[in-house]
Amino acid sequence: MALSDTKLRNLKPADKAYQEADDGGLFVEVQPGGTKTFRLRYRIGGRGAKQEKITLGDYPTYALAEARTWRDDCKALAGRGLSPAALKRGDAVPDDASPAIKELAQAFIRNWCLKTREKAKAKEDAAKEADTVEVFARRWYAEIAEPANSNPRNIYRVLEKDVIPAIGRKQVADVTVTDILAITDKIKNRGADQMALQTRNVLKRLFAYAIAREKTTFNPAAAIEAKFIAQAKSRDVALTPEEVGKLLRAIYQSSMKRAHKLALHLLILCMVRKSELIEAKWEELDLEKGEWAIPGERMKKDKPHLVSLSRQAVAMFEELKALASGSEWVFSSSHSLKQPIAKSTLNVAVRALAVDVRDFVIHDFRRTASTHLHEAGFNSDWIEKCLAHETKGIRGVYNRAQYADQRREMLQWWADFVDSQIQDGRGKVIIGPFGKAYATA
Repeated sequence: MALSDTKLRNLKPADKAYQEADDGGLFVEVQPGGTKTFRLRYRIGGRGAKQEKITLGDYPTYALAEARTWRDDCKALAGRGLSPAALKRGDAVPDDASPAIKELAQAFIRNWCLKTREKAKAKEDAAKEADTVEVFARRWYAEIAEPANSNPRNIYRVLEKDVIPAIGRKQVADVTVTDILAITDKIKNRGADQMALQTRNVLKRLFAYAIAREKTTFNPAAAIEAKFIAQAKSRDVALTPEEVGKLLRAIYQSSMKRAHKLALHLLILCMVRKSELIEAKWEELDLEKGEWAIPGERMKKDKPHLVSLSRQAVAMFEELKALASGSEWVFSSSHSLKQPIAKSTLNVAVRALAVDVRDFVIHDFRRTASTHLHEAGFNSDWIEKCLAHETKGIRGVYNRAQYADQRREMLQWWADFVDSQIQDGRGKVIIGPFGKAYATA
């Protein structure tokens, strides 16, 4: 029976290659791996002549109707004494061939030999594209990483920010240890050692999946021991009151820019994430009301967040307004007023401090505030709302209160508490001239 598209689609691979015939010598060969290839048997010079075989390409790259047209063209050449297989190899048309046969041969070369090469190249390019780090990483994220993680957004950020820009166009099998180290070293140069370690761990899982999918035989991230990138740190660091005071005194007595000193102080007082602060715009702040409205697109959970500003925080923002030189950004870059400071700026500034405070990262400011507010007896719901955390379970569904008044009172207490830790032996707050703005408030 002749082939049909339905029959072609339903042909299943077997342990060995097998053939299914169409008409006129055309057949499809099914490989154990599932590839279905159109081939043709023909003779030049009648039944007694030697049989030749030629290959068109795979189904469905070539449709059945297309394969049958190719078969007819091949047989037309064979009927005139020309070998389609020889033309496909690039053999020249005999000089003594008639003009009509030469024209037929050239048409075959244009329509099939060149077209076959183009399709084969396109298929090869598509296969290579599918095996690039970018394409494979997105597949891994969608199939494995996202469903298996409670917070897959962190993995997505790692891929989009650091991995794909660096090695996205490389073939998975071509990625080396040097490539991985280049990525982690760049992240460490931003002052984010722990993020470098996290990125290595993400890549280790990505390449483990690539090995399982037979895309590579080597895991370049696993070849790098974690200790050669960074020492894993506990994420439960909360500074003591004495350490808070020691740190802020060191910040204000350092040579870093005034705006950066205020930024670090505000991170402690406002309990926001670093990215939420350094990307703040003046349009988000209402200093008369003492409120900072952060839009949802800049928040981790994509929900808008309102920060009640203490008197101290308002005074700091007022000083920053005078330092902003008309920029829309609260913390504009030193290179351009049209963009905020780099994400690594504050990390680098903290790392340069000469202060005897145990290892910590900027994100620990939030944990520090939460710890001391809980110890002071403030309501956990108020604290979680200040941190923009979502309450899980049934309680979270029914508890939609914003606690605006309570949060404002609590954050003012926190700002006063922090001030009390910065005071020197004479009872003065070592923070600078903005202190006068709220001293009598």
